[in-house]
Amino acid sequence: MAGLGLAAAAVAPGIAAPAPLKGRLKHSVARWTFPKQSVAELCRTVKDIGFSAIDLVGPEDWPTLKAHGVFSSMCNGAELGLKNGFAGKEFHDQLVERYARHIDLVADAGYRNLICFSGNRNGMDPQQGLANAEAGLKRILGHAEKRGVVLVMELLNSRVDHPDYLCDRSAWGVALCERIGSDHFGLLYDIYHMQIMEGDIIATIGKHHSWFKHYHTAGVPGRHEIGANQELNYPAICRAIRDTGFDGYLAQEFMPEAPDPVESLREAIRLCDV
Repeated sequence: MAGLGLAAAAVAPGIAAPAPLKGRLKHSVARWTFPKQSVAELCRTVKDIGFSAIDLVGPEDWPTLKAHGVFSSMCNGAELGLKNGFAGKEFHDQLVERYARHIDLVADAGYRNLICFSGNRNGMDPQQGLANAEAGLKRILGHAEKRGVVLVMELLNSRVDHPDYLCDRSAWGVALCERIGSDHFGLLYDIYHMQIMEGDIIATIGKHHSWFKHYHTAGVPGRHEIGANQELNYPAICRAIRDTGFDGYLAQEFMPEAPDPVESLREAIRLCDV
């Protein structure tokens, strides 16, 4: 395993151990991007690289994370998929029941962030979608506040990956945050998705960072590694995030294309460790 190789290198004569991470940003990785590793194996991988958080893990895998001393930086499992979200009033009763239960699970486990989605437009006017999402989220917001859980809606692109998704621009997401007006609701600013939809990444972070509770990375185009073969300057972006005083998590969510996905993750963390 890669972890064993690194451990051996760290003690081999004449081979220097890797430098520890700077710790100015908290790092994570999306669980779904490493499908060939079990949750336990991915826990060992991230600890080997030097961080201790995994994104998008549900309650069934939290005991494994805890056994390895790894944090669930973004919890999931309450959603009805990406298409059926809080913008659709017809889903509210079901979502409220699921999220109320999940908020308790997250809080009882000692975690904080719980992902949610707008869902698709389905011909809806965006302003009506704002009103619907506000009404639905406010039905569970008080419970989230009481339990110390933050509901985090992800910004996704509707051009390439998620056709018809409503929360596809930062302006719509920020407008929803302003209508809800709670520290227990915010946005997952996915850098890959927003580069596709609107660009202007660093300026947007500077302007709206108070609403951004979490960040995701991936290379554009293609959603692969975040190095020199794609158009985003991740070290500069991460410095901009760092300089806002952000104390949440930056999670790698690229799909590894190189033969050694663990080495891709290691390099991504190095690029973002500013």
